[in-house]
Amino acid sequence: MTRNTWKPAACGAIAAGVLASGFAALPATAAPAASAAQAAAGAVVINEAYVNGGSANAPYTHKFVELFNPGDAPVTLDGMSLQYRSSGGTSAPTGVVALKGTIPANGYFLVQGGSNGGTGAALPEADQASGALNPSGSSGTIVLAGQATALTGLATGSVLDDERVVDLLGYGSSNTFETAAAASPNGTMNPLSMNRSGGVDSDNNAADFALSDAVTPVASDGTAPEPQPEPEAPALRTIAEIQGTSNVSPLAGDTVAARGVVTAAYPSGGFNGYYLQTPGTGGEQDPTARTASDGIFVYSPATVDDVAIGDYVEVTGKVGEHYGMTQLSVDDGGLAQLAQPAEAVKAAAVAWPATDAEREKLEGMLLRPEGAFTVTDNYSLNQYGEVGLAAGEKPLVQPTAVGAYGSDAFWAETEKNAALAVTLDDGATTNFLGSDRNKDIPLPYLSPEDPVRIGSSADFTGDVILDYRFDLWRFQPVGELTGDDRAGLQPASFSNTRTAAPEEVGGNVSIASFNVLNYFTTTGDQLAGCAAYTDREGNPVSARNCDARGAYDAENLERQEAKIVAAINALDADVVALEEIENSAKFGKDRDAALATLTAALNEALAAEGEPAEWDYVRSPGELPALADEDFIRTAFIYKKDAVQTIDESVIHNDTDAFANARKPLAQTFKVKHGGAGTKFIVVANHFKSKGSGGATGENADHGQGAWNAARTAQAESLVAFADGLQEQFSTDKVFLTGDFNSYAQEDPIRVLREAGYIDQGEKTGEHTYSFDGMVGSLDHIFASPSADAAVAGADVWNINSVESVALEYSRYNYNATNFYAPDAYRASDHDPLIVGLDLPTAKAEAHSR
Repeated sequence: MTRNTWKPAACGAIAAGVLASGFAALPATAAPAASAAQAAAGAVVINEAYVNGGSANAPYTHKFVELFNPGDAPVTLDGMSLQYRSSGGTSAPTGVVALKGTIPANGYFLVQGGSNGGTGAALPEADQASGALNPSGSSGTIVLAGQATALTGLATGSVLDDERVVDLLGYGSSNTFETAAAASPNGTMNPLSMNRSGGVDSDNNAADFALSDAVTPVASDGTAPEPQPEPEAPALRTIAEIQGTSNVSPLAGDTVAARGVVTAAYPSGGFNGYYLQTPGTGGEQDPTARTASDGIFVYSPATVDDVAIGDYVEVTGKVGEHYGMTQLSVDDGGLAQLAQPAEAVKAAAVAWPATDAEREKLEGMLLRPEGAFTVTDNYSLNQYGEVGLAAGEKPLVQPTAVGAYGSDAFWAETEKNAALAVTLDDGATTNFLGSDRNKDIPLPYLSPEDPVRIGSSADFTGDVILDYRFDLWRFQPVGELTGDDRAGLQPASFSNTRTAAPEEVGGNVSIASFNVLNYFTTTGDQLAGCAAYTDREGNPVSARNCDARGAYDAENLERQEAKIVAAINALDADVVALEEIENSAKFGKDRDAALATLTAALNEALAAEGEPAEWDYVRSPGELPALADEDFIRTAFIYKKDAVQTIDESVIHNDTDAFANARKPLAQTFKVKHGGAGTKFIVVANHFKSKGSGGATGENADHGQGAWNAARTAQAESLVAFADGLQEQFSTDKVFLTGDFNSYAQEDPIRVLREAGYIDQGEKTGEHTYSFDGMVGSLDHIFASPSADAAVAGADVWNINSVESVALEYSRYNYNATNFYAPDAYRASDHDPLIVGLDLPTAKAEAHSR
């Protein structure tokens, strides 16, 4: 379209004629300015509106609204305003610019607004400028009001009789207009201007305003822009040309046009864009046969609402690399729907590419993943709605669980993990633990019926987009997911691998290790100054930054205890070494108070099921370390008194040097109930220094095995010496070292125990007790001396905790719209229990052997 280069002269009053540059000359003698009330009678109109300033191909950097006074006298604009309301808005306009100044008779007044980008020349000097005037490039309502404040109660539909409105322009799909909305200036390669035709105001926006690619802003002093050359259309490029054959686009920084079929769209959730793919592409089985990707992300908050999956469109925008992902940034006016038919895009059915180079060839494309995928990480599922996957049938494994740090096995596992990892995302950047509104959105993927456990298989039943965000390769659904649309856009389902009990381990006695995740009967509300972590309604759940590390109050302690009790009773071991139970002496109570409470709860639950109440606990010994040398958590033992009996009192290894920063080992000797000396065995409960606590320097800094590795190694050496003394003291060489060693299988502390002759029973199971950073490994172990190992009938790791989402913990109760809490065994802790069966001779067998 080409517009006449002159501005309208109302009533034939332009004495000096029409200037070739497109504005009227001012009279030699100016008449007194009319009041705002006079202007409201219809003297001033919106003459031109340009709403795509700075967009691709824009002739000017800024948006503007040009007012025209067709009257014979100047008009003061003081007390008037320009206001903007979005196309679907119903409340008062938010973009309000109070006007100041005078518009000449038969003259103009130029108001400069915001900008979509840096494209174009500067506007002529405007009479007024304000970023508050920032109308949409496709649809909206611009109002010239007879008041300086926002128009409350502005109606929708046709607005012709509101005395507060001097003039009004509704365009595109706006719900507010005069008679009918003017056409949208969006939808072509060159941003268009909306111009009043011949100065006529018939109270019909559709009839009064025409679209033009000649944009002609004029100010009150008659200043008009120099004629701008016709914008040069950006080159039309294929998506493959834009993507290029490396991880960086060869066209980065260029403004280009591209055509494609919309394969995914994210108008909500934070992505603010959509994916395009070249028509007819996809379906290849071998990504190595490709040279470049045919898909690309279009970042465009301005146009994302105007597209739908399946649309064939042309976009114009700047090519860029956004944290490693090639994208086009498209402003208002940079999208055009194409009428011609396009060949359908096919989802590429491909196995997971093994290298970054192969993935780059598929970046932004529609895929249907083939082959096995296994959940390897669900830690961020309750916060960001994402699931870590490993290509193949097993989760990723901690490298130091496979080989010593720096060994060939270590590096091979590290490289394998990098090659197999991919994150299944939810098409959004939503932080479900962030705002109150986000906490009210049901989580994607996870539900009480679908636990999404580490080790579960992921079965792809829908298409995904392969992209690269937040330094990770990701599968994106084709739209934003929430728990409400799980059956719609969710591209994968997950197997449920839960078991109701561990596998049978055989033998006639069993021992186990169980970390009870800071079980404190001293709750946070009992301590002065103790803060709380709160749920989505502000209710306290767990203690925060205080000596009590568990539940904040009795109600939440009951939730925590119910899960621990369900897990330990279902574990059905005869001796259980406990870690992270409250050291009640630190709160001025009997040292065993919390331990006694847990034991009573276990027996109450058994009695409620008609089972004998057979649990007892090992009392603290008479000889105790100085209270100042102990932590607020400790190790402990519970046992079934009908299965085993204790011999003598327990023993605490009071090595104040090696265990200055860890819990001191606790030993107890047991034998089979009514059994002879041959049934005697020693169990030592341990909880070494953690890997991640702060303050580690020098040899204790993290050199590849976590912080405090040197301290843990010294603790292992001290433990071996302690166990040697126990064998002599209690006349048995059957010793089990149990607990949370905070060390993976090939790290230095475990090497010390292995070199001392102890055999890791957990390794026999092929399972792992812990998950961290998307990889599994065992921090919890049961080591057996050679004689004890000879008595082992079987072993099992019961995966009920580390593999479950943290959303199931008691401490996350009511953190999301979905209630994931259940008083069952699953996610009773963050460490999995392991159990070992012992085949010990009975009294009858001993008598026969004599």
